[in-house]
Amino acid sequence: MEPEFTCAVGRVRPAARVAVVSEASEGAIGPGTRGVATEAAGFFPFETGPLGHGRAIGLGVSDSQGAVLRPGLHVQARDLMRACSLSAWEFDNLEDGQTPFLPHAAEAFESPVIDVSDGFEAYEATLREGSPKFYRTTKAKERRLGRQSGEVRFVFDERDPAALTQLMEWKSAQYRRTGRRDRFAKAWIRDLVLQLAETRSPDCSGVLSVLYVADRPVAAHFGLRSRTVLSCWFPAYATEFAKYSPGLVLHLRMAEAAAAAGIDMLDLGRGAAEYKDSLKTGALKVYEGSVVRPGPRAALHRLSREPARQAHSFVRNRPRLASLAQRTLNRIGKLRER
Repeated sequence: MEPEFTCAVGRVRPAARVAVVSEASEGAIGPGTRGVATEAAGFFPFETGPLGHGRAIGLGVSDSQGAVLRPGLHVQARDLMRACSLSAWEFDNLEDGQTPFLPHAAEAFESPVIDVSDGFEAYEATLREGSPKFYRTTKAKERRLGRQSGEVRFVFDERDPAALTQLMEWKSAQYRRTGRRDRFAKAWIRDLVLQLAETRSPDCSGVLSVLYVADRPVAAHFGLRSRTVLSCWFPAYATEFAKYSPGLVLHLRMAEAAAAAGIDMLDLGRGAAEYKDSLKTGALKVYEGSVVRPGPRAALHRLSREPARQAHSFVRNRPRLASLAQRTLNRIGKLRER
Protein backbone atom coordinates (compact mmCIF):
# COMPACT_ATOMS: atom_id res chain seq x y z
CA MET A 1 0.00 0.00 0.00
CA GLU A 2 3.02 2.28 -0.36
CA PRO A 3 3.71 4.48 -3.43
CA GLU A 4 7.10 2.83 -4.00
CA PHE A 5 5.37 -0.47 -4.74
CA THR A 6 2.87 1.08 -7.17
CA CYS A 7 5.65 2.98 -8.96
CA ALA A 8 7.67 -0.23 -9.31
CA VAL A 9 4.64 -2.06 -10.76
CA GLY A 10 4.09 0.86 -13.13
CA ARG A 11 7.57 0.38 -14.57
CA VAL A 12 6.83 -3.25 -15.52
CA ARG A 13 3.07 -3.03 -16.14
CA PRO A 14 2.25 -0.19 -18.61
CA ALA A 15 -1.48 -0.45 -17.81
CA ALA A 16 -0.91 0.58 -14.18
CA ARG A 17 -2.79 3.71 -13.08
CA VAL A 18 -3.43 5.75 -9.93
CA ALA A 19 -6.72 7.61 -9.48
CA VAL A 20 -6.52 10.65 -7.19
CA VAL A 21 -9.62 11.28 -5.11
CA SER A 22 -10.00 15.03 -4.56
CA GLU A 23 -12.02 16.75 -1.88
CA ALA A 24 -13.30 20.31 -1.90
CA SER A 25 -12.10 22.60 0.87
CA GLU A 26 -13.00 26.22 1.49
CA GLY A 27 -10.13 28.60 2.07
CA ALA A 28 -7.59 30.88 0.46
CA ILE A 29 -6.82 29.93 -3.14
CA GLY A 30 -4.68 32.94 -4.03
CA PRO A 31 -3.39 36.29 -2.79
CA GLY A 32 -6.35 38.04 -1.17
CA THR A 33 -8.80 35.56 -2.64
CA ARG A 34 -11.03 33.02 -0.94
CA GLY A 35 -13.07 30.26 -2.56
CA VAL A 36 -13.34 26.51 -2.97
CA ALA A 37 -10.14 24.59 -3.60
CA THR A 38 -9.49 20.90 -3.94
CA GLU A 39 -6.91 18.72 -2.27
CA ALA A 40 -5.98 15.08 -2.57
CA ALA A 41 -7.92 12.98 -0.06
CA GLY A 42 -7.23 9.52 -1.40
CA PHE A 43 -5.49 7.35 -3.97
CA PHE A 44 -6.69 4.25 -5.82
CA PRO A 45 -4.00 2.22 -7.63
CA PHE A 46 -5.24 -0.22 -10.27
CA GLU A 47 -4.44 -1.84 -13.61
CA THR A 48 -6.60 -1.57 -16.70
CA GLY A 49 -7.42 -4.37 -19.13
CA PRO A 50 -9.56 -5.13 -22.18
CA LEU A 51 -13.18 -3.93 -22.11
CA GLY A 52 -12.54 -1.87 -18.99
CA HIS A 53 -11.77 -4.91 -16.84
CA GLY A 54 -9.51 -3.68 -14.06
CA ARG A 55 -7.58 -5.46 -11.36
CA ALA A 56 -5.68 -4.68 -8.19
CA ILE A 57 -2.25 -3.21 -8.73
CA GLY A 58 0.31 -6.01 -8.97
CA LEU A 59 -2.34 -8.71 -8.71
CA GLY A 60 -0.47 -11.99 -8.68
CA VAL A 61 2.06 -10.85 -6.07
CA SER A 62 0.38 -8.08 -4.05
CA ASP A 63 -1.09 -9.23 -0.75
CA SER A 64 -2.46 -5.88 0.42
CA GLN A 65 -5.02 -4.34 -1.92
CA GLY A 66 -7.51 -1.47 -1.88
CA ALA A 67 -7.60 2.31 -1.79
CA VAL A 68 -5.65 4.70 0.43
CA LEU A 69 -8.26 7.12 1.77
CA ARG A 70 -8.30 9.90 4.33
CA PRO A 71 -9.95 8.65 7.55
CA GLY A 72 -13.65 9.41 7.46
CA LEU A 73 -13.81 9.86 3.69
CA HIS A 74 -16.77 7.97 2.20
CA VAL A 75 -16.46 6.77 -1.39
CA GLN A 76 -18.84 4.53 -3.31
CA ALA A 77 -16.99 1.75 -5.11
CA ARG A 78 -19.07 1.97 -8.30
CA ASP A 79 -18.65 5.76 -8.44
CA LEU A 80 -14.91 5.16 -8.29
CA MET A 81 -15.17 2.56 -11.06
CA ARG A 82 -17.11 5.00 -13.23
CA ALA A 83 -14.55 7.78 -12.69
CA CYS A 84 -11.77 5.34 -13.67
CA SER A 85 -13.68 4.11 -16.76
CA LEU A 86 -13.70 0.58 -15.33
CA SER A 87 -16.51 -1.90 -15.90
CA ALA A 88 -15.09 -4.18 -13.19
CA TRP A 89 -12.27 -4.28 -10.65
CA GLU A 90 -10.92 -7.63 -9.49
CA PHE A 91 -9.15 -8.25 -6.17
CA ASP A 92 -7.86 -11.33 -4.34
CA ASN A 93 -6.15 -9.86 -1.24
CA LEU A 94 -8.38 -6.96 -0.26
CA GLU A 95 -7.41 -5.57 3.13
CA ASP A 96 -9.90 -5.78 5.97
CA GLY A 97 -11.42 -2.36 6.62
CA GLN A 98 -11.73 -1.41 2.93
CA THR A 99 -15.32 -0.25 3.43
CA PRO A 100 -16.12 0.75 -0.18
CA PHE A 101 -15.23 -2.69 -1.54
CA LEU A 102 -16.16 -5.15 1.21
CA PRO A 103 -19.81 -5.47 0.08
CA HIS A 104 -18.49 -6.83 -3.22
CA ALA A 105 -16.31 -9.56 -1.67
CA ALA A 106 -17.23 -13.12 -2.61
CA GLU A 107 -15.00 -14.94 -0.09
CA ALA A 108 -12.88 -14.25 2.97
CA PHE A 109 -9.54 -15.92 3.70
CA GLU A 110 -7.08 -16.06 6.57
CA SER A 111 -3.59 -14.69 6.10
CA PRO A 112 -1.49 -16.24 8.92
CA VAL A 113 0.89 -13.91 10.77
CA ILE A 114 3.77 -14.11 13.23
CA ASP A 115 3.55 -11.46 15.95
CA VAL A 116 6.98 -10.43 17.24
CA SER A 117 5.92 -7.06 18.63
CA ASP A 118 6.95 -8.17 22.15
CA GLY A 119 10.30 -9.44 20.92
CA PHE A 120 11.58 -12.77 19.63
CA GLU A 121 11.92 -14.32 23.09
CA ALA A 122 8.19 -13.83 23.66
CA TYR A 123 7.48 -15.48 20.30
CA GLU A 124 9.79 -18.39 21.19
CA ALA A 125 7.89 -18.85 24.44
CA THR A 126 4.63 -18.95 22.47
CA LEU A 127 6.04 -21.67 20.19
CA ARG A 128 7.34 -23.71 23.10
CA GLU A 129 3.91 -23.62 24.70
CA GLY A 130 1.71 -24.01 21.61
CA SER A 131 3.89 -26.14 19.30
CA PRO A 132 6.56 -27.71 21.53
CA LYS A 133 7.31 -30.71 19.30
CA PHE A 134 7.61 -28.53 16.20
CA TYR A 135 9.95 -26.09 17.95
CA ARG A 136 12.21 -28.77 19.45
CA THR A 137 12.39 -30.71 16.17
CA THR A 138 13.25 -27.64 14.09
CA LYS A 139 15.99 -26.50 16.47
CA ALA A 140 17.41 -30.03 16.58
CA LYS A 141 17.50 -30.17 12.77
CA GLU A 142 19.34 -26.85 12.67
CA ARG A 143 21.99 -28.17 15.05
CA ARG A 144 22.32 -31.40 13.04
CA LEU A 145 22.65 -29.38 9.82
CA GLY A 146 25.58 -27.51 11.35
CA ARG A 147 27.28 -30.68 12.60
CA GLN A 148 26.91 -32.62 9.36
CA SER A 149 27.22 -29.95 6.66
CA GLY A 150 29.16 -27.00 8.04
CA GLU A 151 28.71 -23.70 9.84
CA VAL A 152 25.15 -22.32 9.65
CA ARG A 153 25.00 -18.60 8.90
CA PHE A 154 22.01 -16.31 8.31
CA VAL A 155 21.81 -12.95 6.54
CA PHE A 156 18.56 -11.02 6.97
CA ASP A 157 19.10 -8.41 4.24
CA GLU A 158 21.39 -10.00 1.65
CA ARG A 159 22.48 -7.79 -1.27
CA ASP A 160 24.16 -10.48 -3.42
CA PRO A 161 22.28 -10.69 -6.79
CA ALA A 162 23.45 -14.30 -7.21
CA ALA A 163 21.51 -15.30 -4.09
CA LEU A 164 18.33 -13.77 -5.51
CA THR A 165 18.85 -15.57 -8.82
CA GLN A 166 19.30 -18.85 -6.91
CA LEU A 167 16.07 -18.25 -4.98
CA MET A 168 14.09 -17.66 -8.18
CA GLU A 169 15.51 -20.86 -9.69
CA TRP A 170 14.54 -22.84 -6.58
CA LYS A 171 11.05 -21.35 -6.58
CA SER A 172 10.47 -22.03 -10.28
CA ALA A 173 11.52 -25.65 -9.72
CA GLN A 174 9.13 -25.89 -6.76
CA TYR A 175 6.24 -24.55 -8.87
CA ARG A 176 6.95 -27.14 -11.56
CA ARG A 177 7.41 -29.92 -9.00
CA THR A 178 4.00 -29.23 -7.43
CA GLY A 179 2.19 -28.80 -10.76
CA ARG A 180 1.58 -25.09 -10.24
CA ARG A 181 1.99 -22.13 -12.55
CA ASP A 182 5.53 -20.77 -12.43
CA ARG A 183 5.20 -17.13 -11.44
CA PHE A 184 8.77 -16.37 -12.43
CA ALA A 185 7.99 -17.50 -15.98
CA LYS A 186 6.15 -14.17 -16.21
CA ALA A 187 8.70 -11.54 -17.17
CA TRP A 188 6.90 -8.75 -15.33
CA ILE A 189 7.00 -10.61 -11.98
CA ARG A 190 10.68 -11.42 -12.37
CA ASP A 191 11.47 -7.81 -13.36
CA LEU A 192 9.37 -6.48 -10.48
CA VAL A 193 11.23 -8.59 -7.93
CA LEU A 194 14.58 -7.44 -9.33
CA GLN A 195 13.44 -3.81 -9.05
CA LEU A 196 12.07 -4.19 -5.54
CA ALA A 197 15.29 -5.86 -4.44
CA GLU A 198 16.98 -2.52 -5.17
CA THR A 199 14.27 -0.42 -3.50
CA ARG A 200 15.37 1.16 -0.23
CA SER A 201 12.82 3.34 1.53
CA PRO A 202 11.83 3.58 5.21
CA ASP A 203 8.29 2.50 4.27
CA CYS A 204 8.97 0.04 1.44
CA SER A 205 12.08 -2.06 0.93
CA GLY A 206 12.79 -5.38 -0.72
CA VAL A 207 14.36 -7.87 1.72
CA LEU A 208 16.26 -10.98 0.63
CA SER A 209 17.03 -13.34 3.54
CA VAL A 210 19.43 -16.24 3.05
CA LEU A 211 20.41 -19.24 5.18
CA TYR A 212 23.96 -20.40 4.40
CA VAL A 213 25.74 -23.62 5.30
CA ALA A 214 29.52 -23.51 4.85
CA ASP A 215 28.93 -20.36 2.75
CA ARG A 216 26.55 -22.21 0.43
CA PRO A 217 22.94 -20.92 0.25
CA VAL A 218 20.48 -23.65 1.29
CA ALA A 219 17.29 -21.61 1.83
CA ALA A 220 16.16 -18.10 0.97
CA HIS A 221 13.18 -15.79 1.05
CA PHE A 222 12.28 -12.54 -0.72
CA GLY A 223 9.56 -10.19 0.45
CA LEU A 224 8.73 -6.56 1.18
CA ARG A 225 9.00 -4.72 4.46
CA SER A 226 7.53 -1.51 5.79
CA ARG A 227 8.54 0.04 9.09
CA THR A 228 6.56 -2.56 11.05
CA VAL A 229 5.54 -5.42 8.71
CA LEU A 230 7.46 -7.98 6.66
CA SER A 231 5.30 -9.44 3.89
CA CYS A 232 6.48 -12.95 3.10
CA TRP A 233 6.36 -13.65 -0.64
CA PHE A 234 8.79 -16.23 -2.03
CA PRO A 235 10.43 -18.79 0.30
CA ALA A 236 12.33 -21.76 -1.17
CA TYR A 237 15.21 -24.10 -0.39
CA ALA A 238 17.68 -26.56 -1.90
CA THR A 239 15.84 -29.89 -2.01
CA GLU A 240 18.99 -31.92 -1.26
CA PHE A 241 18.87 -30.43 2.26
CA ALA A 242 15.16 -31.18 2.75
CA LYS A 243 15.73 -33.59 5.66
CA TYR A 244 17.01 -30.66 7.74
CA SER A 245 13.87 -28.51 7.08
CA PRO A 246 15.99 -25.49 6.05
CA GLY A 247 12.85 -23.49 5.16
CA LEU A 248 11.58 -23.72 8.74
CA VAL A 249 15.01 -22.87 10.13
CA LEU A 250 15.06 -19.87 7.78
CA HIS A 251 11.66 -18.63 9.02
CA LEU A 252 12.68 -18.81 12.67
CA ARG A 253 15.88 -16.89 11.90
CA MET A 254 13.83 -14.35 9.91
CA ALA A 255 11.45 -13.84 12.83
CA GLU A 256 14.39 -13.24 15.17
CA ALA A 257 16.09 -10.77 12.81
CA ALA A 258 12.82 -9.00 12.02
CA ALA A 259 12.11 -8.41 15.69
CA ALA A 260 15.63 -7.03 16.15
CA ALA A 261 15.04 -4.68 13.18
CA GLY A 262 11.91 -3.19 14.77
CA ILE A 263 9.39 -5.17 12.74
CA ASP A 264 6.24 -6.14 14.66
CA MET A 265 4.70 -8.72 12.34
CA LEU A 266 5.55 -11.19 9.59
CA ASP A 267 2.61 -11.72 7.23
CA LEU A 268 2.93 -15.26 5.84
CA GLY A 269 0.32 -14.61 3.16
CA ARG A 270 -3.03 -16.03 2.19
CA GLY A 271 -3.27 -19.76 1.74
CA ALA A 272 -3.17 -22.90 3.86
CA ALA A 273 0.16 -24.61 4.52
CA GLU A 274 1.36 -26.86 7.31
CA TYR A 275 4.43 -24.73 8.00
CA LYS A 276 2.25 -21.63 8.40
CA ASP A 277 0.05 -23.40 10.94
CA SER A 278 3.16 -24.31 12.94
CA LEU A 279 4.69 -20.83 12.86
CA LYS A 280 1.68 -18.52 13.13
CA THR A 281 0.46 -16.68 16.22
CA GLY A 282 -2.74 -15.39 14.60
CA ALA A 283 -4.23 -14.35 11.27
CA LEU A 284 -5.43 -11.33 9.34
CA LYS A 285 -8.47 -11.46 7.08
CA VAL A 286 -8.31 -10.74 3.35
CA TYR A 287 -11.02 -10.93 0.69
CA GLU A 288 -11.48 -12.04 -2.90
CA GLY A 289 -14.09 -10.76 -5.33
CA SER A 290 -14.81 -7.99 -7.79
CA VAL A 291 -16.68 -4.72 -8.06
CA VAL A 292 -18.84 -4.84 -11.18
CA ARG A 293 -20.82 -2.03 -12.77
CA PRO A 294 -24.12 -3.02 -14.44
CA GLY A 295 -23.90 -3.45 -18.22
CA PRO A 296 -22.84 -5.85 -20.98
CA ARG A 297 -19.15 -5.57 -20.13
CA ALA A 298 -19.93 -6.63 -16.58
CA ALA A 299 -21.71 -9.71 -17.90
CA LEU A 300 -18.61 -10.63 -19.91
CA HIS A 301 -16.48 -10.21 -16.79
CA ARG A 302 -18.71 -12.57 -14.81
CA LEU A 303 -18.66 -15.16 -17.57
CA SER A 304 -14.86 -15.04 -17.79
CA ARG A 305 -14.11 -15.06 -14.05
CA GLU A 306 -16.91 -16.43 -11.90
CA PRO A 307 -17.10 -20.07 -13.08
CA ALA A 308 -13.39 -20.64 -12.40
CA ARG A 309 -13.52 -18.83 -9.04
CA GLN A 310 -16.54 -20.83 -7.92
CA ALA A 311 -14.91 -24.10 -9.01
CA HIS A 312 -11.78 -23.29 -7.01
CA SER A 313 -13.92 -22.37 -4.00
CA PHE A 314 -15.93 -25.60 -4.25
CA VAL A 315 -12.76 -27.74 -4.21
CA ARG A 316 -10.97 -25.65 -1.58
CA ASN A 317 -13.83 -25.96 0.91
CA ARG A 318 -14.00 -29.77 0.65
CA PRO A 319 -10.89 -31.35 2.22
CA ARG A 320 -11.14 -34.68 0.35
CA LEU A 321 -11.46 -32.95 -3.01
CA ALA A 322 -8.65 -30.53 -2.12
CA SER A 323 -6.39 -33.45 -1.19
CA LEU A 324 -7.21 -35.22 -4.47
CA ALA A 325 -6.53 -32.02 -6.41
CA GLN A 326 -3.15 -31.64 -4.68
CA ARG A 327 -2.16 -35.22 -5.51
CA THR A 328 -3.14 -34.59 -9.13
CA LEU A 329 -0.99 -31.44 -9.24
CA ASN A 330 1.93 -33.37 -7.78
CA ARG A 331 1.59 -36.04 -10.48
CA ILE A 332 1.52 -33.34 -13.14
CA GLY A 333 4.67 -31.86 -11.59
CA LYS A 334 6.47 -35.21 -11.78
CA LEU A 335 5.53 -35.54 -15.45
CA ARG A 336 6.93 -32.05 -16.10
CA GLU A 337 10.26 -33.05 -14.56
CA ARG A 338 10.69 -36.11 -16.81
